Amino acid sequence: MMVWSINLLVLAVGILLVGMVKPHWILFWLEKPTRMPIVLFSSALFMGGIIMFGEASLEKETMQKAQTEQKIEKTVESAVPTITVEKVKVDELSVNQ
Repeated sequence: MMVWSINLLVLAVGILLVGMVKPHWILFWLEKPTRMPIVLFSSALFMGGIIMFGEASLEKETMQKAQTEQKIEKTVESAVPTITVEKVKVDELSVNQ
């Protein structure tokens, strides 16, 4: 998702630059295109790309936290010795004697 957001940001900047120089190249179906729709469209793409980038970095951060917690749990489990207790069934006769 991080790569998609970067691609979307590059696309927004490209559309903005080309649209400011030659608006007819972006809005080719209009007879006399203005620059305002290009600015609005590229700003919407830019905001979407920034939101995607933030979500991707948040997801990456939570994954890294989870991995470090798993590593800590594994090291704690291997460092602490375990004691096994077996249940022994005692006969009633041996208890009464």
